[in-house]
Amino acid sequence: MGLATRLVGDDADVVADPRFRVILLGSVVSPMGASLVSPLLDSLVGVYGVSEARIGLVMAAFTAPAIVAIPLVGLVSDRYGRKPVLTAGLATFGAAGAALAFTADFRTVLALRLLQGIGFTGIAPVLIAATGDLFTGDREATAQGVRFTTVGLSLALVPVLAGLLVALAWQYPFTLFALGLPAAAVVHVYFEEPATATNGGDSARNVRRLGAALRRPRLGLVLLGRTVPSVLWFGFLTYNSIVVVRFLDGSPGAAGALVGVASVASSIGGTQVGRLTAAFETRRVPLLAGTAASGLGLAGVALAPSLPVAGVGAVVVGAGFGVVLTLYRSTISTLAPDDLRGSLVSLGESAGRLGSTLTPVAMGGAVALATPRYGFEAAVRGTLLGVVGCGVAVGVVAVVLADRHADLTAD
Repeated sequence: MGLATRLVGDDADVVADPRFRVILLGSVVSPMGASLVSPLLDSLVGVYGVSEARIGLVMAAFTAPAIVAIPLVGLVSDRYGRKPVLTAGLATFGAAGAALAFTADFRTVLALRLLQGIGFTGIAPVLIAATGDLFTGDREATAQGVRFTTVGLSLALVPVLAGLLVALAWQYPFTLFALGLPAAAVVHVYFEEPATATNGGDSARNVRRLGAALRRPRLGLVLLGRTVPSVLWFGFLTYNSIVVVRFLDGSPGAAGALVGVASVASSIGGTQVGRLTAAFETRRVPLLAGTAASGLGLAGVALAPSLPVAGVGAVVVGAGFGVVLTLYRSTISTLAPDDLRGSLVSLGESAGRLGSTLTPVAMGGAVALATPRYGFEAAVRGTLLGVVGCGVAVGVVAVVLADRHADLTAD
């Protein structure tokens, strides 16, 4: 545990819990829905016979179901447990994703991505809530950071593999999604959830209590802030491959490498969340710093004149993203009562998905409108800068106001 302690702090022993290790396995699969597809988008324009503006729908179709489905999944996991929801989510995610290798019809692709997105709603938010079930205080923040680090390692490897495999055939990267099937089997057989993961209570009463919690201004501000890291990250993921391939004369493999280095940086940022919560009285400073870093990094990618400069921007946006996303998830999990944790965490993830769904659609529309007047390259770069400005502004306002409501406590 010596290396782990030096990396994440004194609470590194959270990884000794066998239940948490199963959570970490699911965390390897959970980020693939976006990270695997991002470096392929430019290559898939010709395969699917669509424009650069429409190809972003492949990302939006995946994220859209979560806006509605994640809160429902949270209520189900609170009442019936994390295990059945997580098992079904991993199986659906893996099967629908692998099926993408067998069709080039764009409407079918969007339908499969929608189904895969539904499966995802039973994975990431349940993993976050299950981590909150197992640990409390700074240990919970550390565990969330370790879990996100596992996500980051997956994010680092999968895009690189996808970029290499697409050079052989466009279908090959999608076969990686099949990893969700054995992961579902492991969760079904080995995961043991704590008793606090289910309340067995009346669903209508839980909905009323959830509604009362959402009327608290501080929670609403945290949920608003939770959209910001998703907006900035998906701005990067959606147009990273186009910036690299079209403007910087790079390859799909280079685009995947940029996502990979950003993901490594995000995983390293996530490992420090436990230390940050212990070091500051509130979470205001690390949240503001992480939000600013994400924005500056994305601006660096948007304006990059070369691949090395874009790589530096990717590292910065990734590091900021890892810190901010993990802090928001930990904050929401900490605020939630045990019997509503799945529901509130799911609402947080739904807020994030709202940001990540609207971002590719809005960016595609902005690029389409601006291209005839300014040209495609200027339209893309300018749109990315617009995302930076809006995202950072909303993030700063949400953090400052939430801190005034004593919401971003360190414990």
